[in-house]
Parts: sequence; structure tokens; C-alpha cells
Amino acid sequence: MKRYLDCSASELASIEKDDLIYAIRASEGRILVSESIGAIPPLLNNITNAELAASQGADILLLNLFDVSAPVINGLPAGVAPQDTLRELQRLTGRVIGVNLEAVDPAHASQHNEFWQMTPGRAATPENARKLYDMGARLVVLTGNPNNGVSNQAIADALNLIREEVGDKLVLVTGKMHGAGIVRESGSALLTEQDIALFIDNGADVVLVPAPGTIPGMTVERVAALIDFTHQRGALAMTAIGTSQEGADRETIRQMALMSKMAGADIHHIGDTGYAGLALPENIFTYSVAIRGVRHTYSRMARSVNR
Repeated sequence: MKRYLDCSASELASIEKDDLIYAIRASEGRILVSESIGAIPPLLNNITNAELAASQGADILLLNLFDVSAPVINGLPAGVAPQDTLRELQRLTGRVIGVNLEAVDPAHASQHNEFWQMTPGRAATPENARKLYDMGARLVVLTGNPNNGVSNQAIADALNLIREEVGDKLVLVTGKMHGAGIVRESGSALLTEQDIALFIDNGADVVLVPAPGTIPGMTVERVAALIDFTHQRGALAMTAIGTSQEGADRETIRQMALMSKMAGADIHHIGDTGYAGLALPENIFTYSVAIRGVRHTYSRMARSVNR
């Protein structure tokens, strides 16, 4: 077992859950997750948004709006079979691939025809989680997109079922980056110590916490307290920028990165809507340099997928 910082593509391609968790923990708060959307046209036409994120130093590539029943990642080479999309992306980038699933609360589910509207293939179910593992994902984030009616209780309920199905195979990340359509779970009430305990008791390996400066009331001190509680319960913590601030100026990104590290983040997440589909590429690079310097950033960028 070794630090994720030092892992090559061949090592990450075959990494198992326990080794992945160890590799992240041993990297001491210097792992960057970049979220992207493959279901829309990519920024660089025939190159996936995830590949662009990888080129800027991202360690783990997280896909949003990925439907396991109709898998699409625009920008992949022609002829890739739908069931092979995740493995092909892993082959092209040499990165661990993660996917979002959404735990929509029936009591709060909203009907809308917006961009983020739910589909069955994105639901947080044991069947979908199993499919994702079989397709090559090694990490699943149970969360919610805007206005979809995803509550913390619904996340915990879905997590418990998914843990029973694939808890020994997939790294399970849980939490919300914003209210996701539940107004009473927004601002500083978005996540409490009780929610964290509920997540961990139901099988969370990593708890997602909004990064300082993203959600009203989420100060460095508040986020640090939530992360301390998470660590005391034995789980890792991932701070997240999911408020479109991934499209802010570089100085804002740099400040959020350092605040997240001061708060104790084991993993740093940057979201997918700088414009639409990806953070501003320069902000992925800026975030990486802020939390670990140019040596580790350039190493991740330069390390060949053939190693």
C-alpha cells in the first residue's frame, strides 16, 4: 500500500477499496476530486471533460448525471460500447473513476423539466451501485442535484441498502453540497453532527462537507468541527465546492482550498459548473497547486497512463 500521490495508472486500475482508502488517508489532505458531466457536449469537442480535468492535475474523476441505464460520456473515441464507457475513461486517464447517485426523498421529490431532472438510472439504489462497480467505478457519491428533493435521511436510507450490496467493493461517500431542493436542509443546517453519525452508522466511508465559503454559515470553524466529528467516528472527510464557485476567480479558489485544508479535509472536491460540465480548467490547476504545490501537481499531470 502507498500514498495515492505516488500511485501510477496501473496501480490505480486494479486498486481495491481498502487500499484506496489507505492511499487517500496517507496522502494527508492532498487529493483532488474533479466533478464533470459527460452527458453534454464537452468543452474541447472530441475530448471528454473528465480528460481535461485530469490534464489539470485532478486525482479522481467524478461523473455527474451519469445514467447507468443509458451510459454516455461525450468525447470518448467512436465505437466504445455503452457498458465500457467507465473502463475506457479509466484507461484513457489512469485515474480512479467515481459516479454520483441521487437519493430522492419521496416526501420532497420535485417535478420539473430542468437540466437536472432525475432519471431511474441515476437513483441511489443497490442495483445501480452494483452496475457501476461492474462497469469500473470504484467510488460512489450519494448526493443530490439542484431541486431534486434529496434529504439527508433519504441518503442514509439508500446508503444502508447500498452498503449491503457493494459496501465491501465501493468507497461510499455521502452528503450534500447544497440544499438539493430541501429548504430546511440548507445554509448552516445543511449538515449536523447527527447527520454525520447517521451516515457513518449506515456505512459511509467518507462524509461530504461543504467547503468553507460555499454555503452561508459554513465558516472554517464550523467545517472544522464537522470534520473533527467525522474523524472521531473513523471516517474520512471530503470538502466540496458545489455552488458554481468553481467558476470564480483563481484567488477565491485558492482561498477555499486553503480554508478546506485548514479545516481538516482528507479529500478536496471541485464541482462541474464553471460554465456547464466542468470547473474552469485553470481553477482545477490552481486548487491542486494550493493544497500540494507544483511538485505533486506536475507529477500527476505528467505521469504517463502507460506506467
